[in-house]
Amino acid sequence: MANHVSWLDIYVINAVAPSAFVSKAEVRGWPLIGWLAARNSTIFLRRGSRGHARIVNQEIDHVLGMGRNVAVFPEGTTTDGSQVLHFHAALLQPAVSAGRPVQALAISYLDGEGRRTAAPAYDGDLSLGACLANILAHRRLTAHLCAAAPMETATRNRRDLAETARADIIRMAALNDPLATASAAAAEAPEASAAAQP
Repeated sequence: MANHVSWLDIYVINAVAPSAFVSKAEVRGWPLIGWLAARNSTIFLRRGSRGHARIVNQEIDHVLGMGRNVAVFPEGTTTDGSQVLHFHAALLQPAVSAGRPVQALAISYLDGEGRRTAAPAYDGDLSLGACLANILAHRRLTAHLCAAAPMETATRNRRDLAETARADIIRMAALNDPLATASAAAAEAPEASAAAQP
């Protein structure tokens, strides 16, 4: 499982560990990328449908049963790479049920100077054309992929695995955790207001 910045993430992961991917169903209709995704054994998920999620989990279980890797992006969307959103754990259940290990992968992109860049990010309202233009505007982009040690699933539940993987990705990508910052701020707020009262 990995953080999700760009449609390029699929090719970065596949270059290191060929995998079937879980993707939102809309991707199938995208020009070129949808065709490439379908040819890569992508498992397409209709978001918001619990019944379809069960079918997708069966498909994941089948792919795992064939000894193949399955890659998921538990954030459920892309970011500009400067943060890692909450991880949705449901798609980890087939690995837990099958007793297959899971592994966290941190993806980031660097410019020609070795600095983190959002150029490949395909997030927000950015069109595919604008994303391609951002990528092509850089003479050099490097994908940086860090892998944590695989985690055994036999004694852990999917939520614990997702939380651990998210923390590993934040650490490996050297990012701040906006969820932890928000929680800390919320915890400190009552103390600060109580201290301010006479």
